[in-house]
Order: sequence, then structure tokens, then C-alpha cells
Amino acid sequence: MSKFIDIYGSAEKFEVNNIFCIGKNYMDHIKEFGQMEAPKQPVVFLKPNSAIMSNNSNIVIPSVNGNKISGNVHYETEMVIAIGKDGMNLKETEVEEHIFGYAIGLDLTLRDVQVEAKKAGLPWATSKGFMNSAPVGNIVLREEIKDPMNCDIELQINNIRKQFSNARLMILNIYELISYISTVFGISKGDLIYTGTPEGVGKIKKGENLKAILSNKYELNVRFDG
Repeated sequence: MSKFIDIYGSAEKFEVNNIFCIGKNYMDHIKEFGQMEAPKQPVVFLKPNSAIMSNNSNIVIPSVNGNKISGNVHYETEMVIAIGKDGMNLKETEVEEHIFGYAIGLDLTLRDVQVEAKKAGLPWATSKGFMNSAPVGNIVLREEIKDPMNCDIELQINNIRKQFSNARLMILNIYELISYISTVFGISKGDLIYTGTPEGVGKIKKGENLKAILSNKYELNVRFDG
């Protein structure tokens, strides 16, 4: 299933390949879940291509046999890196030329499903990788973001701010993340990397409008239809 994302200032579109997501990359987010130690290496999980949802869309949670698979959907706002060039075993000093651009995105989480899976010692792919779980805004080209490690990250719900932080507070910066992923998995043109959420995550209610903003300028607007 091919998924495409609009690019600011271009008629071309970005075709999505793999979706890598980083967990526990902001200390204050780790603390809000009652933990006090940062992971010793990147926490990486994957979402399928079907998780992608473009700007100005409506989020609908899948149903099985007529029943929604979750009643507790959480937002997690994240800076997203779009990869434009294949690479393996990259040093941190080599990764920038592989970056196509940046965007703002949401890593939606079925918190009830995730908690139960963790308790049972089971994989929690459903809670993170369900259809429509990775809304992402239009991509801004790398050249337009002069200092990617100083980008504000914000989420408003019905025009009320719920999350606000800055990429400089990441535990592992974008260059470290790309280097690690390129070494363990390899990176490919079309990959997206969700770089982790800051503090302030919470539940979304039916009918709410979410506006995620990168660098006070680049927006993702979605509505939660439940």
C-alpha cells in the first residue's frame, strides 16, 4: 500500500517506505510515566505503512466484529525526519546528506491495549501500529530548517496547548538516531523516523481537533472521530 506525503513548495510527493519510531527520548516524558532513568540505547519500534495519515484527515480507530479495538487513544507529538537517500553504518557526521526534510507528526497509542500487552509480556504492535496511527504533516525540505536541533514542538487540542518542548531536549539527537538506525536496520529513501515525544501526553476525545506545530510554522491538522 503506497502512501504519499505532500512537500511544502513542491508539486512532487514523498513516497513513504519504512516507519521507525523512537520511544523514551525526552526525560520529562520518561518521568511522567514514573521512571527516572533514560534508556542506555535507542528504543526503536516500527509502524506499518498503513499507519500513515496525511494532513487535514479524520482519525478513525479500527473496529473488529463491530467493536472499536480501544477506548483510550493517546496523542504523542513528535518531530519527524524524512530520509531521502539510502545508507548503512553511517557515522553521525555522515547522516545529514541522507535527510530529505522534516515534519511534525503524531504517534497515536492505544494505551489500554499497550498496558494489557505489557502486563502479559506480549508484543504491543497493535497499540502502536494500527491503521491511521501515524498522522504526519507536509514535509519541509532540509534546507529550510537551519537548526533542526532547536525546533519547537507543540500540540494544541481545540486551540488549547497540551504539549510544548524543543528538540534540543532530546536525549539522543537526530544524528545519533539516524546513525544507530542505519547501523542496525539500514535506512532507505522514503523512510520516516518519529523521534520521540516530550511530556504532556494524554487521551483524545471524540470530536477533538488536533493541531501539531513544528518551529511555530509547519502544521498538522487532524480530527479525532473515535
